[in-house]
Amino acid sequence: MKAIRFLVLAGVLLGGFVGYRLVVPYQGFAGEIFIDVPRGTSTSGIADLLAKAGVVRGRSDFLLARLIAQRKILQAGEYRFNRPATPVEVVNRIARGEIFYYELVVPEGKNMFDIAAAAEQLGLFPASRFVDAARDPRLIHDLDPAAPTLEGYLFPDSYKLGRHTTPEDLCHIMTGKFRAAWKSLGANGDVHRTVTLASLVEKESKLPAERPKIAAVFENRLRIGMKLDCDPTTIYAAMLDGRYRGVIHRSDLDSENLYNTYRHPGLPPGPIANPGLATLRAVVTPDVSDALYFVARPDGSGAHEFSSSMGAHESAVEKYRRGQHTQNR
Repeated sequence: MKAIRFLVLAGVLLGGFVGYRLVVPYQGFAGEIFIDVPRGTSTSGIADLLAKAGVVRGRSDFLLARLIAQRKILQAGEYRFNRPATPVEVVNRIARGEIFYYELVVPEGKNMFDIAAAAEQLGLFPASRFVDAARDPRLIHDLDPAAPTLEGYLFPDSYKLGRHTTPEDLCHIMTGKFRAAWKSLGANGDVHRTVTLASLVEKESKLPAERPKIAAVFENRLRIGMKLDCDPTTIYAAMLDGRYRGVIHRSDLDSENLYNTYRHPGLPPGPIANPGLATLRAVVTPDVSDALYFVARPDGSGAHEFSSSMGAHESAVEKYRRGQHTQNR
């Protein structure tokens, strides 16, 4: 009888000890650690990875916790651990597929230099490496043989990226998004011309409703051979030359860089930014208008005043200047 009581007590103690190991957080590593679980890794293999890295006290702890949740499917991927966790928590995280990723948000109108800086800020890779990758247009040459770089084809979106994503990987992902967007448009026009013009419209328009109107102005100017005089192209030219400091100078307007539409008629050699789907659509289907000019309204709304004659445009410009003067007093 004593032997039975002893065995029961021992069983209770052992069960309590095992239960304790499963619910007590453990951290056998410093700072943070990443565990990469390749597709097809066995439960035993995952247990070995976690125990070796110090995420769990021992492989048996993970295997016991896995036994409790044996109906759950463990997901492959890379996991980050930066705090103590119980074996049960570890199993549940892997079963839920809480894979670590960086989220790179690329708004419409950003250029390759902006994207490079954002990727560097996330800690993905140095900005210069992305710019170098984006300068190689081969990924898009089947669609646009004239593309000087991947500018314009790095589609604006939110991207979930792993720690090992390379600049080349990111370019491939982003241009793939562009291909899908372009296909959804069902456009039959010249992709190079459309994307280049859309990049100008994207940079000039703050209000979605004005995109087709601004596209119409540029189309009208192109049709009659009138220079586009688009400030964002001048800025981009200065960026390519490594001399832009946040303000347009007279020397920028006088620059012979082919992207400077104050000096050269027609479109620049390629896009100056990466337009979104709505702007691409606005360029494919611009408004019907005889406007040749636009200038910002002085009310700060982001809207523009559109004019079809130089006289009307000069009046709108003067109105804008007066408004700016009043605001700065």
